Amino acid sequence: MSDIGPDKLRANEISEKVIGAAIEVHRAMGPGLLEGIYEECLCYELRMRGLSFVRQVELPVVYKGTSLDYRLRLDVIVDDSVVLELKAVEKIIPLHEAQLLTYLKLSGHWLGLILNFNVPVMKDGIRRLVHG
Repeated sequence: MSDIGPDKLRANEISEKVIGAAIEVHRAMGPGLLEGIYEECLCYELRMRGLSFVRQVELPVVYKGTSLDYRLRLDVIVDDSVVLELKAVEKIIPLHEAQLLTYLKLSGHWLGLILNFNVPVMKDGIRRLVHG
């Protein structure tokens, strides 16, 4: 097994807690609601589990060294280490994965989770992606 640094170990531990929180939200609310409702419930669960987070994080778009007026918006960053992309869609498609990988690259974060709440079983709505 390759040597994994303390920051990556911490991110892995946080992602496990986030997944547990997402499963709890899905268990309580079920599929079929709007993404914003799941975000609100998930953030409540994260707070109850003692995790720090920021919501709707604006990320500047830099093109050829110039910061553009347009900003990307990341749904949630947990403990400054795990980027969450929340969905309430029929299924996760490659475009969603590309979106999260781009967010990881541009934000400098290593680990991200796509959490799609519009599934019968939450474990089927989770994608874990790493950059680099």
